[in-house]
Amino acid sequence: MPSTRTSPSFLDEEYYARIAKTRAAMARAGVDTIIVSDPSNMAWLTGYDGWSFYVHQAVILGMEGDPLWWGRAMDGAGALRTVYMPEDCVHGYDDTYVQNPDKHPMEDLSRLLADHGMAAGRIGVELDNYYFSAAAYGSLLKHCAKAEFTDTTGLVNWQRAIKSPTEITYMRRAAEIVTAMHARIVDIAEPGLPKNKLVAEIYHQGISGAGGHWGDYPAIVPMAPSGLDATAPHLTWDDTPLRTGEATFFEIAGAHRRYQCPQSRTLFLGTPPQKYLDAEKAVAEATEAALEQARPGHQCQDVARAFNTTLARHGFEKDSRCGYAIGISYPPDWGERTMSFRSGDTSVMQDGMTFHFMPALWLDDGGIEITEPILITATGHERLCETPAGLVVKP
Repeated sequence: MPSTRTSPSFLDEEYYARIAKTRAAMARAGVDTIIVSDPSNMAWLTGYDGWSFYVHQAVILGMEGDPLWWGRAMDGAGALRTVYMPEDCVHGYDDTYVQNPDKHPMEDLSRLLADHGMAAGRIGVELDNYYFSAAAYGSLLKHCAKAEFTDTTGLVNWQRAIKSPTEITYMRRAAEIVTAMHARIVDIAEPGLPKNKLVAEIYHQGISGAGGHWGDYPAIVPMAPSGLDATAPHLTWDDTPLRTGEATFFEIAGAHRRYQCPQSRTLFLGTPPQKYLDAEKAVAEATEAALEQARPGHQCQDVARAFNTTLARHGFEKDSRCGYAIGISYPPDWGERTMSFRSGDTSVMQDGMTFHFMPALWLDDGGIEITEPILITATGHERLCETPAGLVVKP
C-alpha cells in the first residue's frame, strides 16, 4: 500500500532537519541506532499520529537512511497516512503478538533490526518513559545478544526544545483554543451546575477549536477540583454541583495538531476570603518577578529563584517546580520531560523554547492556579494566551 498522506503537519524538509539534529546527538552519545517508543518523539521524527500507544510500537533510527516505523500490523495503514517515509519503511507485526503472554512483540522487532543490519553495535532505548516496559527490554536483551544497549531516555526530547516557526504557529493556535475554553468556563459557571456538565462544555469548546482552527485532544484530561478537593493538584471531576463560597481551579489545555498549550485559572463563586486575595496578590507579584527572568541566556533556575523569593516575602511557599517545557505531546503528559523551573536546573533558555509557567498554590481549604504558557523570544518572553490574569470571581 503506498503512502496516502493527505494533511501532513510539516514539510518533509523539516523532518530531514530533525533527523539530522537527532543523529548529531546520537553521535555525541556514541550510539549507532535508537529505538524510540515515546509517541511524542515518534511523531516529531516521522509524523506518525495514531492512538496506538497501548501496544508496543517504535521508530528505529540509524545513522543512515530513512527511519523505520514498526508497530501492530493493523496500525500500518495509519502509519502510511501520517509518516513522511515511503511504504518500505513501514513494518507491522502479526496480531498474535498482541497481549500474548507466550511471546513478545520485541521478538519481531529484533528480527527487523537483524534484517536491516542493526542488531549489533550500540543501541539506545528509552528506558524511562511510559511506553517501554521491563518485559520489552528483557526481550531485546535476549534476542539481540550481540548488541550493547544503553539508556537514551530524553535524547530525542531535548532535540524538540527549540520550536520551528511552524511549531510556534501550532502553539499559538493551541493557545487561542485554551483562551476560548477559559472564556467558556467564565460564561457558564454558576452555583448548582454539575461539574460533569461544565467539563462537557470545556471539551466541546476545546475540540470545536477557535480562530478557525480545529481542536485536538489534550494529553491530560481537565483537572477541575473544588473546595477541599482543590487542596490536591491532580483530581478530575464528578457530578458534584458548583457551590457558592468554593474555589475551583481549572487546569486545562488547548491542543492543535498534537501541540499542547496548557493554562490554569481559578474560579471563586461568591466573595473570596481574604487569604485567597492575599494568595492572588502574592502569585501575581511573584509571577511578574519570575517572568522577568524568562529570557535567552538565563537559566531555568533563575525563574524559580525569582518566583520563590518573591512568594516568600508574602508569607507563602511552594515546594514543587513552577514550570516545565511544553510542545508536542500524547497522553498521559503534556510536558516535554526536559527542563523545569526549579532550583538546580541550569538549562539555558533560548529563543523558540516554550514553557508552562505553573505557580500553583495549595491552601488548607482549596487551591489557586493562575498559570501562563510562554514563548522565549529573542528579547525576552511572550505570553501565548490572552486570558485575563488573576482570580476569576463571580458573585
